[in-house]
Amino acid sequence: MVKSKRSLVRHGVVKVEPWWFNSLLLPLVNICLALLACVVVLWLIGIDIINGIEVMFFGALGQPEGIAYTLFYATNFIFSGLGVALAWHAGLFNIGGEGQATLGGVGITVACLSLDGWSFGSLFVLAVMLSALFGAAWAFIPGWLNAYRGSHVVITTILFNLLAAALVVYLLTGPMKSSVQMAAVSEVFPQAYWLPTLDVMAQWFGITIERNPLNISLFWALICCLIVHVYLWHSRLGYETRLVGQNMKAALFAGVNEKKIIIITMMLSGMLVGFIGLNELLGNSHQLHAEFVSGFGFAGIAVALMGRSSPLGIIAASILFGVIYQGGSELAFSVDSVGNDIILLIQGLIVLFCGALEKMLKPTLMRVFKVGVHKHHLAEQR
Repeated sequence: MVKSKRSLVRHGVVKVEPWWFNSLLLPLVNICLALLACVVVLWLIGIDIINGIEVMFFGALGQPEGIAYTLFYATNFIFSGLGVALAWHAGLFNIGGEGQATLGGVGITVACLSLDGWSFGSLFVLAVMLSALFGAAWAFIPGWLNAYRGSHVVITTILFNLLAAALVVYLLTGPMKSSVQMAAVSEVFPQAYWLPTLDVMAQWFGITIERNPLNISLFWALICCLIVHVYLWHSRLGYETRLVGQNMKAALFAGVNEKKIIIITMMLSGMLVGFIGLNELLGNSHQLHAEFVSGFGFAGIAVALMGRSSPLGIIAASILFGVIYQGGSELAFSVDSVGNDIILLIQGLIVLFCGALEKMLKPTLMRVFKVGVHKHHLAEQR
């Protein structure tokens, strides 16, 4: 039955797909295919599959320290996945997360190194604002070029990634370089500005756990998920964003200013990705360095694809990627013949099966679960 109260169909067909089919079943099958392909690759290079799976699982979820690292990485994936997903809802493919996260980190560094004597709460609020501002500013120009000059956002964001990398290297070898370290890093942030980590918070309650980088930015990431959900599905701008992404002609006919929506969406996307610096810099390394993004901006593409551009789906996908990232690191550390490239391999296979080959098994699954196209021969169905 079609769920609408009244559906007019004259000797036609109606495609009926339950919500769980596209939101749960299809992504789950594609993820399983990606992991199966990864298992085959590991087997071909001579890795003991059972031992490899045990190492990855135990390293990511088998001990408190591993779980903390998994959630730490998941926090970065949530920020980058939300940024990609928000842009995707407007029909924009923002792959400039690396540059936007880098500039967000620069904003945080400016706040931490130029101010002294501020309370932690005040500095944290300012760091959030500056990371959002710098990330949004770096996404504004590609958005403006797309809206007013027709420049392809993929090309411009790639170029801005390169510009951001060059800019941060200049800053770390010049104006922001540490005076006490030879490496290209900034001064260490004042300890009063460091984000409380899980082991520190546990000590407040008399609990002792091993030191780990998981910090309170995880809670800010979850709040951002809620904000994005409300924005997309319970606000006028969110409705216009989805309308522009789904049907530009209909949006123009309805009087939506598509140029404004493109620019606002790109800025919000850059703002979300810019928050990666909160987790990495304020919560972990406590100083700016050129490699702090470490591919998290690009990984957001896979996270958004796997999470179906839904905030709740992105949380689940981010945790899975956190497991892969932490488990892959443990595997690379434990098995000599495996390097850190195993993480890129798994991520690449997930992008392949959840993106390019997303609908490969869809016709088969539709037949198996008897969902899809139903023929109707009634002039009117109530």
